[in-house]
Amino acid sequence: MEVAFAILIIAGIFVVKSIKVVPQQNAWVKERLGKYAGTLTPGLNFLVPFIDKVAYKHSLKEIPLDVPEQICITKDNTQLKVDGILYFQVTDPMRASYGSSNYVLAITQLAQTTLRSVIGRLELDKTFEERDMINAQVVNAIDEAALNWGVKVLRYEIKDLTPPAEILRAMQAQITAEREKRALIAASEGRKQEQINIANGEREAAIARSEGDRQAAINKAQGEAAAILSVAEASAQAIERIAQAIRTDGGEAAVQLKVAEKAVEAYAKVAADSNTTLIVPGNMTEVSTLIGSAMKMIKTAQGAH
Repeated sequence: MEVAFAILIIAGIFVVKSIKVVPQQNAWVKERLGKYAGTLTPGLNFLVPFIDKVAYKHSLKEIPLDVPEQICITKDNTQLKVDGILYFQVTDPMRASYGSSNYVLAITQLAQTTLRSVIGRLELDKTFEERDMINAQVVNAIDEAALNWGVKVLRYEIKDLTPPAEILRAMQAQITAEREKRALIAASEGRKQEQINIANGEREAAIARSEGDRQAAINKAQGEAAAILSVAEASAQAIERIAQAIRTDGGEAAVQLKVAEKAVEAYAKVAADSNTTLIVPGNMTEVSTLIGSAMKMIKTAQGAH
């Protein structure tokens, strides 16, 4: 009974030693008598008890690795405290097991040394502007070396760049000065634009006034010309009607009568003025001569028309 129980225990040990279940996204390295004998993939795997053993276990997932803070010196001799985070993945379990005694430590140290080298080639201002470039160079440098460790470096991200306190104060003062400068420039540009707008407005107003004065002068001249033309046309029509009246029967006698009336009216006006001495012609035939002269002028005008 005791023998059977011992055999059962031994059989159980053999089963436990020979059967291995590997989880998904994991890889286990198998050694046989101390020598690499293959990689166990996810699922059910069998080993030879007491001959085979699982020497290393690796996760194939993407692993974030915190890179400790360190002091870096820039090209212009400024100290910076820099820390970051590195993302890597085991791609070759055999190399990850035998390529380095501790690939996590190796990756961390290489990331720090590479970061110091990259930042040492940059000035302080550039370190804040070129984060993407710094991250890319760190990844390229580590990835090249990590091939022998069976590890693929996916990306590196700088978390913080912290300069000394006095540098921070100087940077803040510079930022404040730049903002004040931009504000002054903006204010001067506003005043300049205001003056330009005022000058343009005054110029346009002067042009509008001059255009209005010119148009008013044109309209006035056109009105005066039209009035003169109307008077001339009216005078011409009056003369034409007089000429037509003279050509009719009795027209000449009527004109003579009208001229005689005007002459009498003229003598009457002169006589009405008490301060004027009136000299009456001794020979009234002079009046007839005056009327004849007027008739001759009317006929001459008629002949001209």
